[in-house]
Amino acid sequence: MRLAGNVIWFVFGGAFTALLWLLGAAVFALSIVGLPLTRAAIEMAKLSAFPFGKDVVHVRELDGKGLTPTTAVTGIVGFVFNVLWLLTFGLALCLSYLVLGVIYCVTLIGIPFGLQCFKLAGISLWPVGRRVVSLELAQAARRHTAEERYARYRGR
Repeated sequence: MRLAGNVIWFVFGGAFTALLWLLGAAVFALSIVGLPLTRAAIEMAKLSAFPFGKDVVHVRELDGKGLTPTTAVTGIVGFVFNVLWLLTFGLALCLSYLVLGVIYCVTLIGIPFGLQCFKLAGISLWPVGRRVVSLELAQAARRHTAEERYARYRGR
């Protein structure tokens, strides 16, 4: 089912939106400063081309690092790059996903594709610090993070 969904997605808009991500990656790759945005854009281009069976998680959910001086600095830098992305390519990508999502949701068969568009619209606004992983890995990382928070809440 994932393969069929990914093939249909790629043919009916996924290739176009992936190219928009790659265009953004190419623009930011021209400068050394934009390399973190380049990596994020390439990650999201992979997701945009074939979204079924994949999810996006924050890098801190994967590495399990808490708040340290290093993660605080990388968080601030990531925030600045996310704002830069939002002001350049983020809004255009978000709007293209929203338009595609509405078009897909007109028919019953297109609703799963429209839901993928709406998920990608949110991600396209703030991509730095996110990683594309399988659905199973994303669920495991979120479950582990929730268990750690629950243990801290309980005072263990």
